[in-house]
Amino acid sequence: MAKKLKKHWEVYIIETLGGRLYTGISTDVERRFKQHQSGKGGARFFKIDPPMQIRYREVCRDRSMALKREAQIKRLKRSEKVMLIMNSQTPL
Repeated sequence: MAKKLKKHWEVYIIETLGGRLYTGISTDVERRFKQHQSGKGGARFFKIDPPMQIRYREVCRDRSMALKREAQIKRLKRSEKVMLIMNSQTPL
């Protein structure tokens, strides 16, 4: 019997065309980004300001931790989110 692969959850930040920052979680950030871009299944946040690029990603051990980290990031000031992005290993 094949072993079921455990999903890894990630917190991500997307920058919009207008420079706004959106924070979310997913097990497949690239797929989720495409959903946001297409408007089909993506967040309403992007209806007025389209997503431009993924600026930050952080792997979490499970969905619960991803949700907690997402909430922490959402509480940050914009300047703190920018510092988080600048200090990450994700190329800008």
